[in-house]
Amino acid sequence: MTLGGLAAGGAVLLPGCGGRTTSGRATHTAHHHHGAGGGGAGRAAAVDPFTVPMPVPPVLRPTAVLGGMEVYDVAVRHTTTEIVPGLTTPVLGYNGRFVGPTIRARRGRPAVVRVRNEMHHATNVHLHGGVVPASSDGHPSDAITPGGWRAYHYPNRQRGATLWYHDHSHHMEAEHVYRGLHGFYLIDDDAERDLRLPSGRYDIPIMLRDALVGDDGTLVFDPARWADRRTILVNGKPQPVLRVAARRYRLRLLNASAHRIFRLALAGADLVQIASDGGLLPAPVPRSELSLTPAERAEIVVDFRQQPVGTRLVLEDTSGPVLAFDVAAEADDDSRLPDRLRALPPLGTATTVRDVTLSFNPGSTTFTINGQVFDAARVDARIPLGSTEIWRVTNADTAFGITHNLHLHLVQFRVLDRDGVPPGPGEAGLKDTVAVPPGSTVRVQATFTGFTGRYVYHCHFLEHAQAGMMAQFEVV
Repeated sequence: MTLGGLAAGGAVLLPGCGGRTTSGRATHTAHHHHGAGGGGAGRAAAVDPFTVPMPVPPVLRPTAVLGGMEVYDVAVRHTTTEIVPGLTTPVLGYNGRFVGPTIRARRGRPAVVRVRNEMHHATNVHLHGGVVPASSDGHPSDAITPGGWRAYHYPNRQRGATLWYHDHSHHMEAEHVYRGLHGFYLIDDDAERDLRLPSGRYDIPIMLRDALVGDDGTLVFDPARWADRRTILVNGKPQPVLRVAARRYRLRLLNASAHRIFRLALAGADLVQIASDGGLLPAPVPRSELSLTPAERAEIVVDFRQQPVGTRLVLEDTSGPVLAFDVAAEADDDSRLPDRLRALPPLGTATTVRDVTLSFNPGSTTFTINGQVFDAARVDARIPLGSTEIWRVTNADTAFGITHNLHLHLVQFRVLDRDGVPPGPGEAGLKDTVAVPPGSTVRVQATFTGFTGRYVYHCHFLEHAQAGMMAQFEVV
């Protein structure tokens, strides 16, 4: 019996071709970006869909276990890979992999990740969604110089969730992540065990992103050519095929793009959201469409039990097919999708309201927060440890129609409303990244506990953050 899972591709998820097929209708979304960039390679390399299997990133084994603490070793290096079949592409990678190995941690068991920089320029690592000490957060100014190393301490005291790790070196984060410095960090939680959700090889992390691969194999990074990134990659491979069994799968979707928004839909099988950025939702949420801005995650359960062997479901982007799921075998299935998942923590009472305005300055071609570009020497907000705050986040870019989002380090927050309308159930869980459409105001509430120190908040359209749309708070 073969196994696999479903990955989501471009702006819409659609089934369609081969064997017995199902199909759906794609919708189109325009994405706008303003930024400078030099030239790039010429024509994009051609890719034939569904000719390569979708890989699943390997799980990294601890180097040592010391008194209940797991120690992992990760090297950051220049390497090559084959994104487009037949072409060699220079990339960056954790342990030499274009999609880094998955670190599978356990709640309540701390981990130390020792990162060695084997590149020719500085880097660092941010655990996105992690509640970690400031010294291990991957602050943009905390660089690992070439030949150096750093130990990141992760307590893993938070709820089980799909996190990810990536470069966060300021002025280089967009390019470093685009070139391959990204990987999954999953926190397993014993509190989920009795739910009997799909597990083991039927619990699959799926990284979605886009790329522009030149016909010479070059991975072209040029912020001015964001619209040319038409090749959708699923776990690092273009338009792959994944063989699945006729049973339930738990699929952990991550949008690791620098700019692209994904809108996902599935015809021919159930798509049920069970978790958002910070972990399980209170109850499963059936979805006809699922939107992910850069850095957002969503976990879904897809039930292939009613699909006859030989069925192919195809996932499509607005520009074409992304991933084929071939139902290849019958299978026993003792997993469940319970009616109730996990209650959310109480909101608490907010004592402070802050305004955060995201905007593009066409005169200086910079992106700003409250009219200022990022300055590591400036503290934009001082927050007492243990306090609860409401942040009103406004996207002021109505003239240019630029979508932003906001990611807060250190905390998992709750979305209260968007333009006065409560969030849908799929966005009502724990979040660390929230979409902010042009002209909209989103209110979020967070409690700043656990650690003191300086952390950043920023747009996770990384080319916006790299151009200044980042600020800093200090928990005191």
